[in-house]
Amino acid sequence: MDDTTANPPATVADALGQARTLGLARIDAQLLLLHAVGRASTDRAWLLAHDTDALPTEAADRFEALCLRRAAGEPVAYLTGTKEFYGLPLSVDARVLDPRPDTETLVDWALVLLASLPAPRVVDLGTGSGAIALALQHQCPAAQVLAVDASADALAVARANAERLALPVRFAQANWLSGVDGHFDAIVTNPPYIPAADPHLAALIHEPLSALASGADGLDDIRTIVVQSPDHLLPGGWLLLEHGHDQADAVCALLRERGFDQVQSRMDLAGIARCSGGQWPTVK
Repeated sequence: MDDTTANPPATVADALGQARTLGLARIDAQLLLLHAVGRASTDRAWLLAHDTDALPTEAADRFEALCLRRAAGEPVAYLTGTKEFYGLPLSVDARVLDPRPDTETLVDWALVLLASLPAPRVVDLGTGSGAIALALQHQCPAAQVLAVDASADALAVARANAERLALPVRFAQANWLSGVDGHFDAIVTNPPYIPAADPHLAALIHEPLSALASGADGLDDIRTIVVQSPDHLLPGGWLLLEHGHDQADAVCALLRERGFDQVQSRMDLAGIARCSGGQWPTVK
C-alpha cells in the first residue's frame, strides 16, 4: 500500500484488498473506506454493490492515511469520529475511551433492574463518552440519569452527545462519588480495571490511560467505588460494575465484604463474566 499515492487502487475491491496486506480486519477496512468516500458506516452493502467502481484519487489518499493510522493501533472510532453503542451513534475522540460492545452487558442488566421502577434514579460513574448513561436514558425515558466523570474533557464529549441526541442526562464533574449529592436506585460504572503493568496496555496507547489502568491489580478504583456506594444507594439499590475477564471473583468478594446482598455476575456475549454487582439491603 506504500505506492497508493502514485498508483491509487483501481477499484473499491482493490482498496480493501490492499488494506488487508497491512493486517487490517475486514470490518475495520470497510468502515474506514466508507468514511473515506463519505458514506454512512451502516452502508456496507454499498461496498459489495460497487466493488468494481473506480475509487477517486482523493478518497484513495484519505483511505490510505486512515489505514496506516489504524495499523499503528489507533481505534477505528477515533479515525471516523463515531461509534455506535446500544443503537445510539456517539461522537468519540481521544478524550474518551472507545466504547466496547461488552459494556452493553452492563446496560442490559441495569435495564432489567430498573424496569419495575416508575422514575428510577441512576448515576453512571466515569461516563466518558456518555455511552452507558445515554443508553439508559434512551431506553428508560422516565429515568433521572446523572453522568459523572473526573475529566472535564470527557464531560464535554458526553454533553455534546447528549445534546445531539436530545437526551436529558445531567452531568457532574467528580472523582467517583466524592462530592456527588443524592441517593440512587442504581449506580453503574465501567471503571478502569487493567493492572498498571499489564502488557496489553501497550496496544492501547491511543486511549486515555486514566480510563484503563487502576493500580497493581487493576482493582483500585473498583475498591473505592464499592466503599463509597452504600452512602449513595437507596435501600434495595444496586451497584453494577464492569470488570476484567478474570476479576469476577475478586469483585464479588469486595461487594460481600462491604455488606452487599444478592452478589452475582453477568456474562458477555463470549460467555465471560464481564459485570458483577450487588444489592444494598433494605434493612441494615
